[in-house]
Amino acid sequence: MSVEGEERALSSGTDLTAYRIVQEALTNVTKHAGSATASVRLRYTRRLLSLTITDDGHEPRTAGEPGYGLIGMRERALSAGGWLAAGHRASGGFEVATELPLETLETAEPDSRQGGPDSHQDDEERTAR
Repeated sequence: MSVEGEERALSSGTDLTAYRIVQEALTNVTKHAGSATASVRLRYTRRLLSLTITDDGHEPRTAGEPGYGLIGMRERALSAGGWLAAGHRASGGFEVATELPLETLETAEPDSRQGGPDSHQDDEERTAR
C-alpha cells in the first residue's frame, strides 16, 4: 500500500465507503485474478481522497455485464458524492479507481451568501423578500 499527500481525517461515512471499496476490490482480485499481486494507492488532496486498486492478473477477459461487486462499489462511491471506474488495463490486470470528497454537505462550512445561520443579511433585506 502507498499513501501520497498529507493524511486527513475522514468523516465516518467516507471512511466506511473507502474501506468497503478497497475490501471489495481486493476480494475481486482473489476471486478473479488468479495468482495476481495487488496494490492499493491512497492519494490525499485538499478536497479528495483518491483510491486506486490494481492487480497484475492474467485471467482471460470476459465480456458481459459488471458483477454485483463492481455495481456495489460504484453505488457506494456515488452515494458519497464521488465516482468509480473499473476495467482491464492495457498492460494486463484490472484497476479500480475512485475519488471521494473529503467534505460532505454536513461537514462543509455554511455559505453566508445563501442565507445560512451566519448570513450577514440585515432585517430589512429579509423582510423585503
